[in-house]
Amino acid sequence: MNTCEQSIEIHDLALPGLKVLVPKIFEDHRGYFLESCRDEILKAAGIDCTFVQDNRAMSKKGTIRGMHFQNSPGQAKLVSVAKGKIYDVAVDIRKDSPTFGRWFAVFLDDVEHKSLFIPAGFAHGYCVLSDEAIVTYKVSNYYDPKEERGFRYDDPEVGISWPIAHVVVSDRDLASPSLRKILG
Repeated sequence: MNTCEQSIEIHDLALPGLKVLVPKIFEDHRGYFLESCRDEILKAAGIDCTFVQDNRAMSKKGTIRGMHFQNSPGQAKLVSVAKGKIYDVAVDIRKDSPTFGRWFAVFLDDVEHKSLFIPAGFAHGYCVLSDEAIVTYKVSNYYDPKEERGFRYDDPEVGISWPIAHVVVSDRDLASPSLRKILG
């Protein structure tokens, strides 16, 4: 392993395709530096996509955004937190997958600087645990409002265990159907 390969460790997670990226953080009296994305390292770990758009969202404590996905073409995402702490959730919505409907979550924050890679075929959402959070994510296809879909963050059949009691959710997300209804 050469020096650049050691700048980011990539670990497979419980659901096929999900990966967590753990950067090597170089700190000194001035602050820190890290590589959050390096194409050759991603490709070596099986992440072979081109990111075409960067997004940023700021949300207040208790906010849940999700569960969102883009229908066709799908969107792979590389999610990280520039400020604060979130509970980041991915749900497998690939109908032919043995893990269809299962979810996985990871805490992301501005201390450890981990990132979550979510391949196309997953829905994504998160809740904010800090007073506010700035979430950044790279996507593999441009946003297309005609192809945007979502299901309820509290769908009982999916059963996501959110770590907060009082939530703030958009009207659009509250009006979202169940996963079963949206995917048939």
